[in-house]
Amino acid sequence: MRVFVTGATGFIGSAVVKELLAAGHSVVGLCRSDDKTKVLAATGAEVLHGSIEDTDVLKQGAARADGVIHLAFNHDFSKFAESSAADRRAIEAIGSELEGSQRPFIVTSGVGLLAQDRPATEADMPPPVSDAYPRASEATAAALAARGVHTLVVRLPQVHDTTRQGLVTALIRLYREKGACAYIGDGRNRWAAAHVLDVAHLYRLALEKAEPNARYHAVAEEGVSMRAIVEALGRRLKLPVEAITPEEGQALFGWFARFVGHDLAASSVQTRRQLGWEPTGPGLIDDLERLELNER
Repeated sequence: MRVFVTGATGFIGSAVVKELLAAGHSVVGLCRSDDKTKVLAATGAEVLHGSIEDTDVLKQGAARADGVIHLAFNHDFSKFAESSAADRRAIEAIGSELEGSQRPFIVTSGVGLLAQDRPATEADMPPPVSDAYPRASEATAAALAARGVHTLVVRLPQVHDTTRQGLVTALIRLYREKGACAYIGDGRNRWAAAHVLDVAHLYRLALEKAEPNARYHAVAEEGVSMRAIVEALGRRLKLPVEAITPEEGQALFGWFARFVGHDLAASSVQTRRQLGWEPTGPGLIDDLERLELNER
């Protein structure tokens, strides 16, 4: 299968590209950086120059593909609304080229804010798109499906290895700036997680099965407590760890407080059963204990 991958040189995208190539698929990877072009080409993938803002380039990549995996997203959460709008436009552009065909289109979303006080399941739906929740990935995918586009969704938890860990990476930067590590309340709220290689494997399985309108959770660990995460960071960063109140959390974390204090647990029972996916990589705490700190 010839697969068009956006975000092909990113943390997850680069692992997905290697997984696809190793399984015998050919890959066309979207790349906006001249510095990363050679790296992507060296994997054996074909390079398509452009960004998710270049809708004509996206249509070109989709038009020549047997399937598309959309991973590109600007994770600068201080510009979340702008990033979400760009993501919506990109999904719409790709979908317009796939309409009326049976070519699968995997859209990426997240497991956060799907449920409260219990692990989110694949049946849970994200909040309606609004100023408070501007990310429209799944809503846009659903609209495309209604027009005959063969869409499916992969939802991500905190994806990690020893160099990056999803939202935890932002925590590390903040803790270093503040000189201390903190969790809110008793720290019992949880974050779901999965190793990046397990996530890449799931994307390939989802593409090959290509079940229309499917929703998959790339979750290996249903929920790692925030306290355990912060204590592991304190050990590795050699910083003190403290519990703080929600009010103190808002002052310390700002916009990020809604994530730090929220329960982001999620189940992948249905995903494992439907895809035969069995994650084997190390857990989040294991990777945090082996952080490559010199590269951060």
